[in-house]
Amino acid sequence: MRTAIIIAIGLALLGVFVIVGRVSGLGLARLVPWFVVLWMLVAGVNLWIGVARAGYSISEELPIFLIIFGIPAAAAIVLSRFLRA
Repeated sequence: MRTAIIIAIGLALLGVFVIVGRVSGLGLARLVPWFVVLWMLVAGVNLWIGVARAGYSISEELPIFLIIFGIPAAAAIVLSRFLRA
């Protein structure tokens, strides 16, 4: 359940980036690299919490990190292609 919540937060953050891109006139394509870096940091903090605080090993937590990072990052890349026009 926690994984789904974090992914939803990532998608909501992506929505904020879409709105900022539209309002500022920059477009999402220019903001995607910033989103990806920010989201990688957030997903990395989640990985660290899983390893340091929850007691999971890196090998247990790494697939979750890839899912948590990958879904919003892939959505950002796909959206930037569709919203470019």
